[in-house]
Amino acid sequence: MHQWTASFISFAATIGQFVFGAIALRALLQLLPRRHIRWKHLSLLSWRTKETPESLLRLFRVSRKSAAFAERELLLGGCGYTLDAAWYALARKIGISASVVAATIMLLIAGSLHMLTASTSYTVGGLLIAALLLMVDKTWLASMRKVRVLRMTKEIYAVSNQLLYLSDSTLHIHAKLLRCVPFTRALRPELERLLAEWYHDAGEALQRFKRKLGTDEGLSFVETIDALRQHESIQYYDILRARIEDYKEKLELAKESKKESTSYVLFIVAGIPILYTFQVFIYPWVREGQKLFQSLS
Repeated sequence: MHQWTASFISFAATIGQFVFGAIALRALLQLLPRRHIRWKHLSLLSWRTKETPESLLRLFRVSRKSAAFAERELLLGGCGYTLDAAWYALARKIGISASVVAATIMLLIAGSLHMLTASTSYTVGGLLIAALLLMVDKTWLASMRKVRVLRMTKEIYAVSNQLLYLSDSTLHIHAKLLRCVPFTRALRPELERLLAEWYHDAGEALQRFKRKLGTDEGLSFVETIDALRQHESIQYYDILRARIEDYKEKLELAKESKKESTSYVLFIVAGIPILYTFQVFIYPWVREGQKLFQSLS
């Protein structure tokens, strides 16, 4: 009986690991940029995201009006997540509850049978760590958003410089943006989608492009493009020039912050040999001195 119970616990733990691994993999894949769809009328369908049913939100006590939901919605937008943020909030709450309940059940069963094995301990620890990571998701979402914002700002800065270089050209703004595509990498799928949907409805395509970027720099960049689209005046390139200076300042601040963080890490790493030297060479003399004082007393 005990052997069958232990086998059942091990089997359930294995299945749980596969299930949570699949959920985590799906969540990570949702953050990746989608490949550009060839046909314009089909690409518009991908933007029609289904909202989370209110009955599910009430069941799991997820409120769209809460400050925590608004903060997570902003962070998810900065990470490139374009679906309804309530789906993420719902999955997060279910993940936390399922992890805690599964860990508690496994501990109760293993404790009642006095069979707390190493595999059970590792599984329970993994479930609790997963629950903890979901509880502090704002921290790693903010880190992901910061990395993405910096990467997007670099590419927006490069595209803006290229647009400023083409300011004297008689090309349409669409043709100018088309020539900026080789200067992008992370921004390229969304920029290509924007250019493909441009002549269907340029204003709506720019709004979708802005929502997809989800950053302050992306907002100012799209507003500048929209102004150039509507007016094509040399005066609006002065606005673009000012925006370029803002992007440059932000990139320089990020570079200085990165240098400070690197210096701090190197300072800590440099202290390790000093501690090791103290342990190997100085600490034995300190111990001998203590023994000498103890023998004299």
